Amino acid sequence: MRRQTRAHVALVLRQYGGRQCCCGGAARVIAKVQSLRFQAAMRPDRTRARIALLIETDGAGGAERMVAQLATELQTLGHSVVVYVPPRGDGWLGKQLVGSGIEIDHFWLTRPFDPGCARELASSFHNQNIELAHSHEFSLAFYGAWAARLAGIPHMITMHGRQYYADRFRRRLALRTAVMSSAVTSSVSQALARQLTRDLLVPRGRIVFIPNGVRLSPAPESTLRGELGLSERDRLVLSVGSLYPVKGHRHLLEAVAQLSERHPHLHVAIAGRGQLHDELLALGRTLGIAPRLHLLGLRPDVANLLAAADVFALPSLAEGLPLAVLEAMIASRPIIASEVGEVGPALAGGDAGILVRPGDAHGLAEGLDRLLWDRALAHELAGRAARRAETEYTLERMTERYDALYRALLTKKRRVANVTVGAA
Repeated sequence: MRRQTRAHVALVLRQYGGRQCCCGGAARVIAKVQSLRFQAAMRPDRTRARIALLIETDGAGGAERMVAQLATELQTLGHSVVVYVPPRGDGWLGKQLVGSGIEIDHFWLTRPFDPGCARELASSFHNQNIELAHSHEFSLAFYGAWAARLAGIPHMITMHGRQYYADRFRRRLALRTAVMSSAVTSSVSQALARQLTRDLLVPRGRIVFIPNGVRLSPAPESTLRGELGLSERDRLVLSVGSLYPVKGHRHLLEAVAQLSERHPHLHVAIAGRGQLHDELLALGRTLGIAPRLHLLGLRPDVANLLAAADVFALPSLAEGLPLAVLEAMIASRPIIASEVGEVGPALAGGDAGILVRPGDAHGLAEGLDRLLWDRALAHELAGRAARRAETEYTLERMTERYDALYRALLTKKRRVANVTVGAA
């Protein structure tokens, strides 16, 4: 039955054609999204389901934002969604879903290896009438797959990065077990898909590529420049991301400091929170840019922030496909970014933004200098990025790719169930 399910999923993916979704494997991601939505809307027997989305953390990170947006969009397609989050987490994700009609439930993970977590999740799936479970990131990939198997329902995994499993053999083994026992696993970048197949020693066709997407809602104007007291001559580079080492913000500050003579009125604003807040402020003082450094904290108004920026910068050392870059593309901002994860392909290999090596402060400085001096270049790159985002990275497009997978899995499960009942 598992082999038949995987074959059915692969058939559906091939049916919709489009880009290759893993490292040369047979599975292919759905591309004809507009026709898919039309055909699905016209079918009276459209598969609607009770779907569980599971994630280990509920802060304001990229994976959590993606889950919140996916849950909301699935609800609009007619699915009934339950989001599972930790009981004593940050609470951000639940707050985003207030008033949406989406239910919030909890899982209890009390130790690194916790069979009780899988049993309780399986029981909850039964009680909630869950028909399909979709887990995000390492821990819930493992426990979600285990619980779904106990509950007898299809399970899929989405991996947003490799930082939670890559350095530990036992974690790689656990994730491999989860991947091999799940109907399908997706990654948010092609580079991550290739890395997963190498790290986990799984067949290349086991990992499909589904890029993230964002809403098409750029802000026409911004309040940020007034908030920061910027004058007309001041220029602003914006970065959005949690204040953790992997986000590479120190390299951005070093780049801005290198440009102090050529761009004395260049300010840098970073939206996000995290452990490096005080360290970045201290670095700003050391580099002599403290008056031009603005740590904005956690901000829900990313579109408003982007509308104020002359340049958007992503100095990360590692990423999958960050929503912040996609939002900057939608907002038609000139972008300079580290060439990590799916960022390079998203920016068309440099045709829709400037790409630099991760950790390269000098490269960041040179790229920023080009964008700040050459406004025609900045405008051209921003336009190309916006056009790419509108065709490739919308939330609607992402959701319908996942919806197609769900329907493939559910159709197969229901068909097998009907055959079983008939035989009885």
